[in-house]
Amino acid sequence: MGQTRLFLRLNRADTTLAFDLLESVFEDDGLPLSVLELEDDESFQEMSIYTDGEADAVAARAEAALTSLGIAERFDREALPDIDWVSKSLEGLRPVRAGRFLVHGLHDRDKRRIGDLAIEIEAGLAFGTGHHGTTAGCLQMIDTVVRRERPCNALDLGAGSAVLAIAIAKLAHIPVLATDIDPVATRVAEENARLNGVAAHIDARTAPGFHHPAFAAGRPFDLIVANILARPLMKLAPQMAQFITPGGSVILSGILERQREAVISAYVGQRFRHVTTLRREGWVTIHMKR
Repeated sequence: MGQTRLFLRLNRADTTLAFDLLESVFEDDGLPLSVLELEDDESFQEMSIYTDGEADAVAARAEAALTSLGIAERFDREALPDIDWVSKSLEGLRPVRAGRFLVHGLHDRDKRRIGDLAIEIEAGLAFGTGHHGTTAGCLQMIDTVVRRERPCNALDLGAGSAVLAIAIAKLAHIPVLATDIDPVATRVAEENARLNGVAAHIDARTAPGFHHPAFAAGRPFDLIVANILARPLMKLAPQMAQFITPGGSVILSGILERQREAVISAYVGQRFRHVTTLRREGWVTIHMKR
């Protein structure tokens, strides 16, 4: 069975809400989503879902979810040839600037400027191209925290594409442990580290939890970055406290604005203190110190 692209046009505000919702709806299914800019109307964007399965069932689930946002549009569909559409769907994404970092694809190498800390990330199966508000927020926070605190080692927990680990390595030239529960993400992280010239600094491991030997070997960490989701971040607070250096920093994201206080409370309960919060597109990135 061939692949099908389900797509619809929404205004920019609705696109952000719809993408975040559908990303969670189809997270366990592993269905790729993308958002493309429209040259004919900059006030709208096109959101796509790519599926190898029953397109009707996927469309029905997506449309039912969108009704909770008051969005009644229906998905159009397009049968696709045998092409790597995960990569193809990201070709139209523009470079992202966050702090001194520029995250870009191969086709945007010419957008790099003198002084940029450029990170080249190609489309892949691991989350993290810099375009999501959580990733961009983490990059901006990393720029500030690393320059101010000069950590000697770091952990990128739930690394995905390793864009955050690469950012730390490029900025600080320190060892970074990049872990993910998905072996595919680990492979992508290793490839991206080599592509960006920081493979010597990044140790990418498939590790389902803090009990993996890699954590014990690297502890304690001066800086921990975790762009996951609010609920697992709250559960991990006691272990974060065990693996952070006294006076060290944690940067947390994957957190909706409405979840901010609950996450902060979980970490305050582990003797962390809140330093600052960045807000982007309905998501927050939180900096805390212990």
